[in-house]
Amino acid sequence: MKTHNIAVVNGDGVGNEIVPAGLRVMEAAAKKHGFELKTTFYPWGAGYYKKHGAFMPEDGLETLKAFDAIYFGAVGDPEVDDTLPAMLYTFKVRTTFKQYVNYRPVKLLPGIPSPLRNKGMEDIDFVVVRENNEGEFVQNGKILNPDSPSGLATDTSVFTRAGIERIAHYSFQLAQKRRKKVTNVTKSNTLINSLAYWDYVIAEVAQQYPDVEYNTMYVDNASASFVLRPEVFDVIVTTNMIGDILSDLGGAIMGSLGLGPSGNINPEKEFPSMFEPIHGSAPDIAGKGIANPIGAIWSGAIMLEHLGEKAAAEDIVAGIAQTTESGLHTIDLGGQAKTDEIADAIVNYISK
Repeated sequence: MKTHNIAVVNGDGVGNEIVPAGLRVMEAAAKKHGFELKTTFYPWGAGYYKKHGAFMPEDGLETLKAFDAIYFGAVGDPEVDDTLPAMLYTFKVRTTFKQYVNYRPVKLLPGIPSPLRNKGMEDIDFVVVRENNEGEFVQNGKILNPDSPSGLATDTSVFTRAGIERIAHYSFQLAQKRRKKVTNVTKSNTLINSLAYWDYVIAEVAQQYPDVEYNTMYVDNASASFVLRPEVFDVIVTTNMIGDILSDLGGAIMGSLGLGPSGNINPEKEFPSMFEPIHGSAPDIAGKGIANPIGAIWSGAIMLEHLGEKAAAEDIVAGIAQTTESGLHTIDLGGQAKTDEIADAIVNYISK
């Protein structure tokens, strides 16, 4: 029997509820489809930081490197400086393991009314491909004399040809498997060096994919189009910060950020990829059993597909759709279902 070794990091807040729910679903799919998930748990995150002064041990990355994939919940705690989780955990994992693709599908699920008037499932079905290692989030900057009248703060974005080319190739190849359309979203009319260069390199790569329709759009227009005409999108390729913002807007037009999955992917599989829902640790509802686990469960399906278990992944996604269509919804969707009830329903679908 094929075995996949998975590192599990619940993280903080609702991560301790949604990750176990996702694991139960994945284990049901594994049992049905004839493979095994070997899981090893690590108590890392902001809670770990409060006890040890670090989000993970010094050898944490070396430990994670041995796994096939990482299944992650969320990181963050109200008692911990909010600038630290990304710097000391998320970005470290993404950059060390060259997870340069952030893959975030946006799809309206059956049984969930669209927040957008007159838009349905056929209109909201696209993927935001966010460059995940470079751009605006490299934390290359400095604060000088913060308390003086001459105080100064800088953050410098970094865009390399290699980084732009690889995210572009991934996006066009993904579009070839979907509806053969790529929209490049930037703000190159004002960031006339960095994002103009991004556009230039993406356009070069586009010429290698004549079967894929290529369009460009400024982020302000794209934001409006998410709301007014989401049907124009298939695969969106964009920068680190723009992708972060747009994919949360994508979660909103799906009906809730609790539904949104993501994968931090190293396509070459030289390193483990990390899979997590798009929402945060939600400390205000943690421990109540009411968090929506679908983003985490769907992230698990993306992980299984990445590991080559496509049939199991499709089974999970079908189980999600059947559950939402049945009207079983958590509180963020206007329902009363608990976290475990959603997971139970999807497990039952898979098992039957």
